[in-house]
Amino acid sequence: MSVTEIFQQFLTDMQHTSWYEYVAVFAGIASVWYSRAENILVYPVGLINTIIYIYLSFKGHLLGEATVNFYYTVMSISGWYMWARKNNQKEIILHITLSNKKDWVKQIAFFLFFYICIFAALTYFKSAFFDGVIPWADAFASATAFTGMWLMTKKKVESWYWWIATNISSIPLYFVKHYVFTSIYYIILLILAVYGLIEWRKKALQQHELLQSNK
Repeated sequence: MSVTEIFQQFLTDMQHTSWYEYVAVFAGIASVWYSRAENILVYPVGLINTIIYIYLSFKGHLLGEATVNFYYTVMSISGWYMWARKNNQKEIILHITLSNKKDWVKQIAFFLFFYICIFAALTYFKSAFFDGVIPWADAFASATAFTGMWLMTKKKVESWYWWIATNISSIPLYFVKHYVFTSIYYIILLILAVYGLIEWRKKALQQHELLQSNK
């Protein structure tokens, strides 16, 4: 596909973008902005985004992404609870931290488990129901997102690495499905994820230094 054809597809698909896709995109951007700032509003705002994208993903035969957004919805409720927890002194219990080697092994195992399961499921669905499914790409975007969301609820810095991988893989995935506004949305999320990684890493190091000084 030439640059001219890509640009023409962009213009055509933008004209057919639904109002609820716009709502979902702006809610998603706001949600990531709140997560970058470690603001609990990431979850209620994010629920608007995920619920709409469950519908959009089914409509576009993106079964992996539909599964991801359902998972996001469930984990948003869980994360909302975990981020809101306070001790007897009314202080937030959960803080941003870095993963150790054991945590990394768990993350990779978590990713591989879901990648294999989603890839196998989508391969079946592609032959049985949906010709538009791209198993390897859909499974990768889904599994990295599963891992990123899981780590986000635990306030792990490494969640941003997984979000970056999700965003990079989702940009072309949605473009070829003619959701170009969503494709642009993932470009914005990619930029925000890089900033989120930098800010969370800084906060984690500050938290570590604080704990060391209190010993």
